[in-house]
Amino acid sequence: MDKPRHILRPGARPAPPKEKPAAVISAQPIPAPAIVAASVAAQGQLLDCFAAVPRGAEELAGAELGALGITGAQPGKGGVVFRTDRSGLYRANLWLRTASRVLVQLATFPCATPAELYAGVHDIAWQELITPEMTLAVDCSLRDSALTHSGFVALKTKDAIVDRIREACGRRPNVDTALPDVRINVHLHKNVCTLSLDSSGESLDRRGYRLERNEAPLRETLAAAVVALTGWDGSIPLADPMCGSGTIPVEAALMAARIPPGLQRRFGFQRWLDFDAQLWDSICAEAEAGIRKLPVGLITGYDLDAKALLLAGRNTGKAGLEGQIHFFHAALQDFHPEGDRGVVILNPPYGIRLGEEDDLRELYCQIGDIMKKRCRGWTGYVLTGNLELAKYIGLKASRRYVLYNGAIECRLLKYDLY
Repeated sequence: MDKPRHILRPGARPAPPKEKPAAVISAQPIPAPAIVAASVAAQGQLLDCFAAVPRGAEELAGAELGALGITGAQPGKGGVVFRTDRSGLYRANLWLRTASRVLVQLATFPCATPAELYAGVHDIAWQELITPEMTLAVDCSLRDSALTHSGFVALKTKDAIVDRIREACGRRPNVDTALPDVRINVHLHKNVCTLSLDSSGESLDRRGYRLERNEAPLRETLAAAVVALTGWDGSIPLADPMCGSGTIPVEAALMAARIPPGLQRRFGFQRWLDFDAQLWDSICAEAEAGIRKLPVGLITGYDLDAKALLLAGRNTGKAGLEGQIHFFHAALQDFHPEGDRGVVILNPPYGIRLGEEDDLRELYCQIGDIMKKRCRGWTGYVLTGNLELAKYIGLKASRRYVLYNGAIECRLLKYDLY
């Protein structure tokens, strides 16, 4: 086996960067073929990365990476493989709207036994990545491998890491599963182990603006994927007649206002030994300079639930969009969009629980009637995880996109409304 090399420069851990104020505006790794490890001992060297993405949004994430100047991205099942330098890694975390996390590959090696796992992990110079004063956590996923217990694999990986650090430094780091300084991802697939560092830390859907969540929230990454699939570019109105706590309107507004989704949060790479604070500050400053204010009435949300609308207002303000999304307390049957054309997006309940489907048939019929009678000239989109209920919309979908809301296979249905 080729000896893995560290990807970070050794050195003292810098002081935590200052939290940035809110902007004010006017899956699983896919092992790459024939890999070993990447080294970024000098700025500009390339890292092998994997952006985990909700299933169905892989091509969108690839396009996002291309827009950031990261070429050669390869979408696959559950994510996108790409290569970039440190600047690209920082930008990917800051700007990717559809990805849940970005992993930086350390090494791969054959792994069919606990001994092979321990040896492969122990072979990495972890003392150059993690000091005894830092904390760590290990995430594990495995499929079609001789080792079948993820908890055991994670524990064995942790043991190999802390043993290597203890041997080199005389002390070992502690484990912190909640907020570790370094999060390690171990992925076993067909007896091949891929070790990566999680550069994101908390999942990227944790934008920082949604501090309170209603009963059945739509993940921010999926909401962003839905808006992107509509092709909406901010030049025409967008309305959500069942907006709940406002996730779809807020994600649309972040896109239109050119606000990076990660501007208000911290990332795992900010705790790494080689974190370049000056580079990061320049990237954030460049992003903030491009933010624009949205015109009145561009994005609207409606809901009958007053509590949900209160959350929507708070989330909007926290996102730096106060006064730029307009919410209305209104039932679906009272929805009537203004303007001759626009995009209307609905994410109705799916009827997952027993007996709920019967109650929702009327709602889906109502959605079809409202789109047909009141949204002429607009383009309608309905995200649903229940294709039987979708039949009650009574309109022919011109396109169907497959997306996953967690484990639920969904369809985003497009309706051209004449």
